[in-house]
Amino acid sequence: MALAKSVFVDKCEVMTLGHNNEYTPNPWKVLLVRTATVITEDGVELNKSFHRQTINPGIVSLGSTALTVTDVSGEDAGVQAIFNAVMTDDVKEAYRLNSVGIRTANTIPG
Repeated sequence: MALAKSVFVDKCEVMTLGHNNEYTPNPWKVLLVRTATVITEDGVELNKSFHRQTINPGIVSLGSTALTVTDVSGEDAGVQAIFNAVMTDDVKEAYRLNSVGIRTANTIPG
């Protein structure tokens, strides 16, 4: 009787917000990450649970207009790679503008 526990990222989605929708005209993104925890006994799955988190491009502190980029160094290597590929300077700036309440005309057609 051998029990084993596995914890791994089983889903990482990019959610694009602000494409001419009701939220904001600024095209910014977040990552939705799901981590699975699986308990097995002799190779047979006994239990599976999930933890979900949202990773924003950064944070704007109260009273500031500067964006502090989210530190993803403690995340799974795949999540880090996706974050670094998706969170371009344009995306970070759009998120910053939305966070401080500035709406721009920089919209993506469609």
